[in-house]
Amino acid sequence: MTETVLNVTGLGKTVAGSNGMDGGLTILHDIVFSVNAGDALAIVGASGSGKSTLLGLLAGLDLPTAGKVELAGQNLNDLNEDERAALRGRVLGFVFQSFHLLPALTARENAMLPMELLGQADARPIAEAMLARVGLTDRLDHYPKHLSGGEQQRVALARAFAVKPKLLMADEPTGNLDAATGQQIIDLMFEMNAEQQTTLILVTHDESLARRCQRQIRLEAGGMVSGV
Repeated sequence: MTETVLNVTGLGKTVAGSNGMDGGLTILHDIVFSVNAGDALAIVGASGSGKSTLLGLLAGLDLPTAGKVELAGQNLNDLNEDERAALRGRVLGFVFQSFHLLPALTARENAMLPMELLGQADARPIAEAMLARVGLTDRLDHYPKHLSGGEQQRVALARAFAVKPKLLMADEPTGNLDAATGQQIIDLMFEMNAEQQTTLILVTHDESLARRCQRQIRLEAGGMVSGV
């Protein structure tokens, strides 16, 4: 039986309007889909369509005003902030457009960090192996400021995959990279996805990246116009 990693039912997000208007501003409404283990799903749509808001709800970084998200069998609405953070630490990996590396840590230390937060004793050799996997063996002791954008994103990939997450979420992972470097990152992401059977959810403007995924969800004005 195929494992459902993520199940989204009637999801909506409304925020209060800055001018105090009745009803507030609806960012997302009536979002319904599920993601099985090993799937690769792209969330696409124009700027302002609600993609990043949706990703934040899926990760439990924010809570919906309607509907629910079940992540690894847990209803995020039933968990407090600390419990949601603990669940993210166990099952999620993240890759962001702006890399989010800590500037005071080396490439090795950045890759080790999520494992150390989980209390893994073997964080160092795993981090070094993952950095070798993304071609950064000679950059282990370099700080982010001494790495190119592509190298920083490869560190972010190694960090995300090092904890062997059930689900990897990526928000515009090639947005700050040139086309050639971005393609290398995409190839690496899918190679590592295949090796670890990690489920992927990618928010992207890049149609070529979206086409690499088995499924696509397209958002328009906060609602789904295609995808299941």
